[in-house]
Amino acid sequence: MTYTTKIIETLQSLGNSEIVYHSKRFFKTGVGEYGEGDQFLGIRVPIVRQQVRKFNQCSLEDSLVLLANPYHEVRLFAVLKLVELYQTAPIVLKNKIYTSYLENSHWVNSWDLVDSSAHKIVGSHLLKLSKRPLFQLAKSDLIWDRRIAMIACYHFIKKDAFDDALKLAQLLLNDPHDLIQKAVGWMLREVGKRDLEREVFFLNLYYRQMPRTMLRYAIEKFPPELRLEYLNGRV
Repeated sequence: MTYTTKIIETLQSLGNSEIVYHSKRFFKTGVGEYGEGDQFLGIRVPIVRQQVRKFNQCSLEDSLVLLANPYHEVRLFAVLKLVELYQTAPIVLKNKIYTSYLENSHWVNSWDLVDSSAHKIVGSHLLKLSKRPLFQLAKSDLIWDRRIAMIACYHFIKKDAFDDALKLAQLLLNDPHDLIQKAVGWMLREVGKRDLEREVFFLNLYYRQMPRTMLRYAIEKFPPELRLEYLNGRV
């Protein structure tokens, strides 16, 4: 039995059919929805994280095998393991993990997979490097590439570096997909937590052309009266 087979069989043994039913609805797996056809074992995230810690010999190569698995929780295990590996890796391996992650971004194909990994791998890797890869991702036809680009900025934002997040937010301002609109609004909100003036300046320039979903996410923490002014176009 290979190491990856052992991991998959362990995860399968932890599945719960009742959770499968709710996961399929929660992650929009119906025809025409963003998660169409995704399969679930029915495992809560904390349990998956426990298994990531348990299988501490899982390598980059093992993780990439698991990332191509049809089951959502196996792919979640893989991205969480990639994050864990990246955090302790020497620079040469960090480069390989970063490159492999982006080469396999079509398997990081749900918002939770992106949100648990993009800022910790892509954002961390590009902190002191050119941000050009993010702008290339933001122009991709693949929704997950565009979400990776935006969520990667969370790492910069936590370091009080906002410029690239705001440039990407402007680039993605008219993205038609609600998962991108939510990601942009979320990152704008995170900017505002640290520098409200920067967020307000950006909003005042663009809020009238923002999709409603993006705006609602961006102003979620504003006082109720101010939220209404933005929503009613009176700022």
